Amino acid sequence: MKLHHVPFSRSFRVLWLLEELGLECEIVPYSIRDGSLRDPAFLAISPAGRVPALETGKEVLCESGAILQHLCEMYPEAELAPVPGDVARARYLELMGYAETMASLIENLNMQHIFLRDPRQASPVVIKLITSRLGAALAGLETRLGEREYLLDSGFSAADVMLGFNLFAAPYYVKLDPFEALVAYCDRLAARPAYQSARAKDGKQDIYSRDFYPVPEA
Repeated sequence: MKLHHVPFSRSFRVLWLLEELGLECEIVPYSIRDGSLRDPAFLAISPAGRVPALETGKEVLCESGAILQHLCEMYPEAELAPVPGDVARARYLELMGYAETMASLIENLNMQHIFLRDPRQASPVVIKLITSRLGAALAGLETRLGEREYLLDSGFSAADVMLGFNLFAAPYYVKLDPFEALVAYCDRLAARPAYQSARAKDGKQDIYSRDFYPVPEA
């Protein structure tokens, strides 16, 4: 398999799950800043010019959530996703969707804080609103997690990969200190050998230049 990848982007979810599954892949790195995602050769693989894109040898798949679900179905013996009919299936699908809701908020904050060509175009009102929504999403996840070790009662799953990735990006905009359960959960995720192996292969992130981006004054 071949993974088209930007360090510390949503393609890390795929890299992490591949490590959980014990699968080898070739990593093709890109930068979000140098225009390589608009190269015609890459656009032939991912028409929207986005990572992740996973070449399986039979097909090319985009969208991290779809890739994770497909890999879990390809390797059901790993038991990283409840199968149809399982009582946990509905909650699992909900969490996979929740992860993309949260990721879209982080992406919008990335655009406002980091990627506008003219930083003066950033809107303090919009940033405040999106930051508040991200905080609410984290609070909701804190409630959902409760005293569980992982998001599902059955244990670690691809939902933890989807949402777990977000929790390493969200603190650039919302401090996790008030969310004690999420902080402990992040520590558990970071201690997983597959997470550590994936992070070692991830590459140097070139998205954030600060440790924290506060809401600007209006």
